[in-house]
Amino acid sequence: MSRVTSSTFFSHITLSLAVIFILALTIRGAPAQDARQNEPGKFDFYVLTLSWSPTFCEASAERSRGGSGGAAQREQCGDRPFSFVVHGFWPQYEKGFPEFCQNPAPRLDRAIVSSMLDLMPNPRLIFREWDRHGSCSGLAPRAYFDQLRRARAAVKIPEAYLALSEPLTVTPDEVEQAFVQANPGLPREAIAVTCDSRRLNEVRICMSRDLKFQECAEVDKRACRREKVVMPPLRRSSEQRASNASVVRASTADASAAASDSDAQGEKR
Repeated sequence: MSRVTSSTFFSHITLSLAVIFILALTIRGAPAQDARQNEPGKFDFYVLTLSWSPTFCEASAERSRGGSGGAAQREQCGDRPFSFVVHGFWPQYEKGFPEFCQNPAPRLDRAIVSSMLDLMPNPRLIFREWDRHGSCSGLAPRAYFDQLRRARAAVKIPEAYLALSEPLTVTPDEVEQAFVQANPGLPREAIAVTCDSRRLNEVRICMSRDLKFQECAEVDKRACRREKVVMPPLRRSSEQRASNASVVRASTADASAAASDSDAQGEKR
């Protein structure tokens, strides 16, 4: 009886040691949680996230056919053709990021929202980004969005992407290189391109708290790994569509007139 008890005891000890060993490996392999843990104003750098608007609009249209989509699509995907728009301006840790640092977040005045629609053409996005990310900046709403505007002004969009009229197939490296060439001092290690299953989604640029370009290996880990992606073209405005329709109608009328003249000439001959 004592031998059985002793054997059972040592079996439990062995199992316990195995469990402790596995837990130690798991904890060791997990990313360290930042000690500041969502404390407003306590972060390392910003990530300015620029969304390729034609991808958003194309994906939204696909969702609408499936019964979703809605207000965001109407606001951003109307007559004005957007290229890159600001998705977010995110406080970031070297590992991980804070979010929802103030709950509830300080109230966002609608005048501020209206003033930002040229960069972020979606009021709901502005409110959501402030609640989730802006509240972690440690800045008042106006100061945060002023900082966002300065960050956006510091980044030049490559000329090839400003008025894209046809779908463009690119590699993520080509997009990164285009931004590096357009922005002196921007290192490749400070920029990351993201994508969905086939289209370019965003360009993320890391900036220090005083808005200088900054390397960010952690952000680059979530970059697009596809060999090639498509950049859908900019949407045509209603004026452009009307103009194109007029050209088509005029061309059709000219063709009809030419055909009539040809028929008439044939009759004369």
